[in-house]
Amino acid sequence: MPIDLSTPLEWKTATGDAAKMLEELQPNILKAHARDHFSALFLRFSEEKSAKKFLTSLVPLMKSAKVHLTEVERFKTEGAKGSPYVGAGLTSAGYRFLKVVAPQDESFRRGMRTQDTRDRLNDPPRSTFDSGYHDEIHAVVIIADAADAPMTARRNAVLALIPSTISVVAEETGLGRVNSRGEGIEHFGYVDGRSQSLFLVEDIHVEKTGTDGTSVWDPSAPLNQVLVADSAAPDPTVHFGSYLVFRKLEQNVRRFKQAEEALADQLGLTGEDRERAGAMVVGRFEDGTPLTAQRQEGAESPVPNNFDYGSDVSGAKCPFQAHIRKTNPRGSGGAEPLPQERLHLMARRGVPYGERADDPNADLPPSARPSGGVGLLFMAFNAALGNQFEFTQQTWANNPGFPIPPVGVKPPGLDPVIGQGPRPESVYTKDWAGTRTVTADPFPQAVTLKGGDYFFMPSLAFLRGLAGRG
Repeated sequence: MPIDLSTPLEWKTATGDAAKMLEELQPNILKAHARDHFSALFLRFSEEKSAKKFLTSLVPLMKSAKVHLTEVERFKTEGAKGSPYVGAGLTSAGYRFLKVVAPQDESFRRGMRTQDTRDRLNDPPRSTFDSGYHDEIHAVVIIADAADAPMTARRNAVLALIPSTISVVAEETGLGRVNSRGEGIEHFGYVDGRSQSLFLVEDIHVEKTGTDGTSVWDPSAPLNQVLVADSAAPDPTVHFGSYLVFRKLEQNVRRFKQAEEALADQLGLTGEDRERAGAMVVGRFEDGTPLTAQRQEGAESPVPNNFDYGSDVSGAKCPFQAHIRKTNPRGSGGAEPLPQERLHLMARRGVPYGERADDPNADLPPSARPSGGVGLLFMAFNAALGNQFEFTQQTWANNPGFPIPPVGVKPPGLDPVIGQGPRPESVYTKDWAGTRTVTADPFPQAVTLKGGDYFFMPSLAFLRGLAGRG
């Protein structure tokens, strides 16, 4: 029976083609894999035959999505630890070098680092990227696990397979960070990784019901929002992959925290209410509490995701420009009906990078915060790069007129966190009721792109047969 890509998948009962798909799909696509300890090796080939042989040699170190999901269940029921994740992907240039027809996505074939793409996204000049991203990249190999020792051992096993004809042009090392409740945070100190699209029925059942028995936000997404038929694999009807966006985003924490303080001053916020300045920039308090809850930090656990902006159509509680409202408007964007708006969402899989001496959630002055060397290794899986990642960055985050505000209300401006381009002033509310507003100075850019590319993460079947091609 053909795979129904128009709906989420119930993986535990999957049979036929759906079961075959899971056995040949890479992990981390349909469900996030543990990435607390993480390495990404960026490779450039110099000889076709050895490159193909290397990619095939990786397969015994890799596992399927089915094995990953089974390991997660065993951990829940038995506490059994899973195996490290190894993922492999090719750029469009990598496919050309291997003389294999690349997947057809126009944005993928164009690549992230080209002038055309950078103009679309307002990305900085390639000359400002870290040195490993200046020249052509052909492939990425990702190694990740919840613990350092198994990740390092698997990384060493990967490195031992790399022949002299392949250069490691860059390596990124990620290290997960958590708050006092064990929830993942990014370097500005905010809970990260919520509001995910869910592709597995089992995950949707866990997430969907609200605390009062109602469901306000449906997190489900169809398989065709993340899976792409692997056209170069033996059987594209059961062999699938996904487009991976990788962007190294450096965070100037000092600048961000200084801007939070300046915004709190402009709004006249005092005492604990000063925390609301940062919350209006992000859309959540540091502990993840959404501003739409219209209360200060309340520390619900797990971090709530069952909300929308139906009670805040004027942007009085959560400003239209807030990061999470910009990048997931939840039906409040005003430009498209909710079903079409949801099609732009991605499967985000990022991990922080960089060491720092201070606690991101500690009560410290901005001067004690790092101004560079830390950030986010942003990763997201897409079925259509132009309609998902690029749309989100260009048409939502970088667009000062989105979300479309009510008549007479000033345009919101850029996403204060990831928006790229000239930053206009933005309007914020001084009080919880939203009756008094202030037009505040532009929030300075504190996130800078330092490199990255687009990759296609093909099926295991494709990688397994690559050494025998051509």
